[in-house]
Amino acid sequence: MPRTDVVLADPRLAAAAARLGQDTVKAAVRRAQERARDGAVPPEDVADTAVALLPATSGGLRPVLNATGVVLHTNLGRAPLSAAARQAVQDAAGPTDVELDLVTGVRARRGRSALRALCDRVPAAAAAHVVNNGAAALLLAATALAAGREFVISRGEMVEIGDGFRLPDLLVSTGARLREVGTTNRTTAADYAAAIGPETAFVLKVHPSNFRVTGFTRAAEAHELAGLGVPVVVDIGSGLLAPHPLLPDEPDAQTQLRSGASLVTASGDKLLGGPQCGLLLGAEDIVRTLARHPLARALRVDKLTLAALEATLTGPPSPTAAALAADAGRLRRRADRLAAALAADGVDARAVDSAATVGGGGAPGVTLPSAALSLPEAYAAPLRTGADPVVGRLEAGRCLLDLRTVPPEDDERLATAVRRVAGR
Repeated sequence: MPRTDVVLADPRLAAAAARLGQDTVKAAVRRAQERARDGAVPPEDVADTAVALLPATSGGLRPVLNATGVVLHTNLGRAPLSAAARQAVQDAAGPTDVELDLVTGVRARRGRSALRALCDRVPAAAAAHVVNNGAAALLLAATALAAGREFVISRGEMVEIGDGFRLPDLLVSTGARLREVGTTNRTTAADYAAAIGPETAFVLKVHPSNFRVTGFTRAAEAHELAGLGVPVVVDIGSGLLAPHPLLPDEPDAQTQLRSGASLVTASGDKLLGGPQCGLLLGAEDIVRTLARHPLARALRVDKLTLAALEATLTGPPSPTAAALAADAGRLRRRADRLAAALAADGVDARAVDSAATVGGGGAPGVTLPSAALSLPEAYAAPLRTGADPVVGRLEAGRCLLDLRTVPPEDDERLATAVRRVAGR
């Protein structure tokens, strides 16, 4: 049996120790030695076995290929970061000037360049603030503006935001009182006006996100509420900063602020395509009140989030933007090429048309024409659990790998994963 120090000297394991840590590599070597003692592998193969037992990363999260056709898949971490944002995170991992003015040598406003970039992207916003997620943005607004008072909200907008968390429960936890108006399907500006009184801190409008009410419906818009004498807070949810031609019914921050909203809250890891964070955009006095509230300290983001957010705002189009804009014809041609190459290797692969979705609570009901690789249903589980996990979807007894959510540069990576499952 080779000694542990001899096995650890293998160049592959020495390199892995620098990446994964000495303890992790040593544990893999010991497991390999145990297998050799049990006769499962010959002693001369201990180093090779240890290399095979090493985890892919030093953390518990595994990179996956999103082939579900859901652009913003919550279970897969929503928006993937752009190359520029990933580089910005790496650059910010060490000491940075996050709260230091290098010219004067004195303390500076935290995240100032990211906040400036956010205001540049939404000119109607006089000021901006960033917290750690979209729910936190709304929590901060309700706490700072309405604790001990009330806010007015339509019954049709009292939604559940996922994983059992309900918006009314979140908002009432701030100490504010919730006053419901209207009905599930119809709420008018007159309903809000009748409810406003001395204790009203603001009117809240919430985008229902992942569902739609159709038929006999009515919802008051921000411009109808702007003259009621109290601030109008609009939670647009999915983080669209400006109108998008493919998503005409999705509310955006620029339009809401121009229509009279005093404050807009949104998520940064959805349609914006950035890191998880909560965006607050609006009137300077309101944003200043929020930023100086004690709760803002508990909800603030770290330097890595600020770096990724700024790079997303100022850099090239994000992977989310690229996926939304992908041409269906090109997607089909990619699917045809991949299916032909895999079929030539004996894999039961076909190119089919498919329908992708936005996901992440954005643009409910909107489908995006796409193309997919159709494989036997039995491929789904081994693809998910393979060395390079691929997550697709099951449809009509087949495993579909939708290419709208797979970057073109990952086509060969996808094909390799399929061949590995097929034993080719």
